[in-house]
Amino acid sequence: MSTRVRCIECRKEFTASAEVVDRCPDCRQDAEPPATEGTTVVIETTQGNGQQTAFPGSIGPYRVLEVLGTGGMGVVYLAAQVEPIRRRVALKVIKPGSASREILARFSTERQALATMSHPNVAKIFDAGTTAEGDPFFVMEYVNGVRITEYCDTHCLSIRERLELFASVCDAVQHAHQKGIIHRDLKPSNVLVTTEDGKPVPKVIDFGLAKAGTLEAETLSVTKDGIVLGTPEYMSPEQAGMMSIDVDARTDIYSLGILLYELLVGEPPYD
Repeated sequence: MSTRVRCIECRKEFTASAEVVDRCPDCRQDAEPPATEGTTVVIETTQGNGQQTAFPGSIGPYRVLEVLGTGGMGVVYLAAQVEPIRRRVALKVIKPGSASREILARFSTERQALATMSHPNVAKIFDAGTTAEGDPFFVMEYVNGVRITEYCDTHCLSIRERLELFASVCDAVQHAHQKGIIHRDLKPSNVLVTTEDGKPVPKVIDFGLAKAGTLEAETLSVTKDGIVLGTPEYMSPEQAGMMSIDVDARTDIYSLGILLYELLVGEPPYD
């Protein structure tokens, strides 16, 4: 993926990749963000079908590079933090026009849940704020990895190696439970495996459906009756039964069991 940027020193335009550090080929100075907050730029995607896609130019000190994913309440961007330090981050912001009371409460719960935890197998939160339009966002660790099932199959991991990775995931979930946080959406796409110092490291992400501490009552009060939150294939019976008031840490343990089954057998136990 590439875009046209301008050097902050000589003002020369050049094509830059989606790296954290973009430097002018002539004077080696940094590139300025392609647009200011509240504006939209078109970034040319050189991978895949080569289509052009419009993104926010920047949000605060974060230069948006591409869309990592979208969900029911928000969009997650890959972004480059340009000050005070340079690094890639994942930036999650509420979708414009979708900031209902329920969505805002869930978004706040996820942000608070991540801020409460500190574990090597849980994606960290770095920053939070609001956009120029007043939409809340938060910035978290960018996990450049693949879902745990894909990693295990691609690398042909043995049963023992799969169990070792899974044990780290269990440690992360236990840490969340000790903080009073229930994930409620554990599944392969929310457990990504990256590589650190040549070793695979699983990271639990996406606490968008979490119940956390004192925010639990608020979240439950704004969740409409009759709406099932979660992924049916990995959901505990009590969660699937729309009785969210009865959902506790055991619902995550059930989901972990489904994930373990898929890791060892190659498919979920239920259609």
